[in-house]
Amino acid sequence: MAAISAVTNWQTTAAPLNFVETPAKDLFGANVFSRTVMQERLPKPVFKSLQKTIESGAKLDPAVADIVASAMKDWAIEKGATHYAHVFFPLTGLTAEKHDSFLSPDGEGGAILEFSGKQLIQGEPDGSSFPSGGIRATFEARGYTIWDVTSPAYILENANGTTLCIPTAFVSWTGEALDKKTPLLRSMQALNGQAQRILMLFGKTDGAFVSATAGPEQEYFLIDRHFYFARPDLLAAGRTLFGAKPPKGQEFEDHYFGAIPERVLAFMLDVERELYKLGIPVKTRHNEVAPGQYEIAPIFESANLANDHQQLTMITLKRVAEKYGMACLTQEKPFAGVNGSGKHVNWSLGSKTQGNLLDPGDNPHSNAQFLVFCAAVIRAVNKYQGLLRAVVASASNDHRLGANEAPPAIISIFLGDQLTDVFEQIKKGGAKSSLSGGTLTVGVDVLPPLPKDAGDRNRTSPFAFTGNRFEFRAVGASQSIAGPLVAMNTIVAESLDFCATKLEKATGGKPEGLHAAVQGLLTEIINENGRIVFNGNGYSAEWHAEAEERGLLNLKTAADSLPVLGANEVRDLFEKYEVLTPRELQSRLDIYLEQYCKSVCVEAKLTVEMAKTMIFPAAVRYQNELASTCANLKFVGYEFDTNTLDTMTSLVRSLQDSVAALEKTLAHHGHDGVLGEARHLCESVLPAMLVVREAADELEGIVADDLWPLPTYQEMLFIK
Repeated sequence: MAAISAVTNWQTTAAPLNFVETPAKDLFGANVFSRTVMQERLPKPVFKSLQKTIESGAKLDPAVADIVASAMKDWAIEKGATHYAHVFFPLTGLTAEKHDSFLSPDGEGGAILEFSGKQLIQGEPDGSSFPSGGIRATFEARGYTIWDVTSPAYILENANGTTLCIPTAFVSWTGEALDKKTPLLRSMQALNGQAQRILMLFGKTDGAFVSATAGPEQEYFLIDRHFYFARPDLLAAGRTLFGAKPPKGQEFEDHYFGAIPERVLAFMLDVERELYKLGIPVKTRHNEVAPGQYEIAPIFESANLANDHQQLTMITLKRVAEKYGMACLTQEKPFAGVNGSGKHVNWSLGSKTQGNLLDPGDNPHSNAQFLVFCAAVIRAVNKYQGLLRAVVASASNDHRLGANEAPPAIISIFLGDQLTDVFEQIKKGGAKSSLSGGTLTVGVDVLPPLPKDAGDRNRTSPFAFTGNRFEFRAVGASQSIAGPLVAMNTIVAESLDFCATKLEKATGGKPEGLHAAVQGLLTEIINENGRIVFNGNGYSAEWHAEAEERGLLNLKTAADSLPVLGANEVRDLFEKYEVLTPRELQSRLDIYLEQYCKSVCVEAKLTVEMAKTMIFPAAVRYQNELASTCANLKFVGYEFDTNTLDTMTSLVRSLQDSVAALEKTLAHHGHDGVLGEARHLCESVLPAMLVVREAADELEGIVADDLWPLPTYQEMLFIK
């Protein structure tokens, strides 16, 4: 009751934001060392050299570093910065940063402000204290951060000052990648190389860098911080390990796109203001399906920049939520029984001169270049479906995939009516037409007719074509998008390599033979990879049976899917395109399995602790109240039904027995390595935790409300 009172009486301490005084367009990029800032502050030759690196992937000229560092320092100091930080993304999936001061003693009792090219280009955080999968032993500590010129530096504001933040890659002393960014940059380089071969076949020889692009949608929950700190499971595990289903959940379908609560809208406006300053192009905000769930989505950017911005978005959501007395939950399934949270990654590729290479145009059947790129994606997803499942695998995403708010663990592609029809025509000898969208009229004179798309959407597909991009919907809300992007970039690079080699051989470099070669290639690809295309209901039992007949993988858990990273085919893929060495890939498999084991172990220990120290005492107290009431009534001669007491006694016994069984299962040792441990936790510990939860959740429905020690789902999801 105290927590509810605190929530309902909450008053903001934040001053209202003045959006009239500073329009959003003037805020955008205000804290970014952007192209415009560089053009103003750098000598023309230095600016041109830097832009060549950023826009075309040319090698960075080290000679420009000192000039850039000086300009960057002056700009940052003008904005109040006293420190700079190399920001990087270790294999925890989180963001890391090392701060250093600009201030240096001058030897005469004073100080000067310094920032050299060497300090800009290279930093040296400890390389042994981050997950390395054996690449770095504890006694081998050296690691390097390396300036990523393609992702602009920015100013991070704090109430007491600002910091210049420099996006960097993070590698070991041996040069091996210890981070998420390095493989992402390598994969983009590989994708560009193979895409250029396809473009050259179609006479596009300008060489403009073909970049993967991404626009990740972020779903999240907001609950009041009073509730958050009263839940040890949310605090330590990010999800509720106990919680009875409330009388009302999402069954009325009244939250999705509903009116945004005032407190939440104030939070959203503040978040957007902060993101605008950082140059993050957030576009959409709305209520999501579950009560207490929301979404923020940006427009497309280069994949590397989109990844950096996504990490910043998650940090900003959590930081600003505190300002409004709330906690932002990005875990995939914080509440059982309602929709979990994903991070739909919209992926495409294109260049400044050619535009979006996955834009089908008005007549996709005659757009041969588009069809080759689209077919390459189809082949890539079919051939490497297991890899795509593995890169979204985690203990938390296991609770979401396959439920009614997320795609199934079976990877398939939704093409839609128009593209499916085109590829069906290709299979039969050649595409001659494309389905048109037409016009939609609704029979109300005051409403204008609308252009109608040529096909519907499919929200159950894990990999769906949505007009001019593919949407990878299986990515979890808490995950870095770097891993999925690395996988998509690399498998499509391999597929484009396959296509280019076939077309080059078939045409012999002569453009007049291209049409027939493309027809033959497309026919081959769709015949050999058509099994991956599915436009129906991915939730249905019929699809699961059909997918098995098609030979598609159904890797239901992280313990099932992560071993794909160790497959020879995957190792050869990453090694061939110089994205990950075998040792770097093995390190990631070891780290992700270890993270899975640690996550489940933490949850299991929390389940035991909360059951013993919070739920059991509350149940026993209520059991004692019931027993005393029964005894007192019997003493004065009243017959009293003991059904409730009998149920309580049975449930308390079940709780004790299930906790003891969980402890025994958790203590079991002798597994065959980390994979054996992961499978034990998946197959034995998680089911044992559910048995404890079942007893506890039943008790929640009986124990007096004033004795129950945890905020309930009803309170957390609906009281704002």
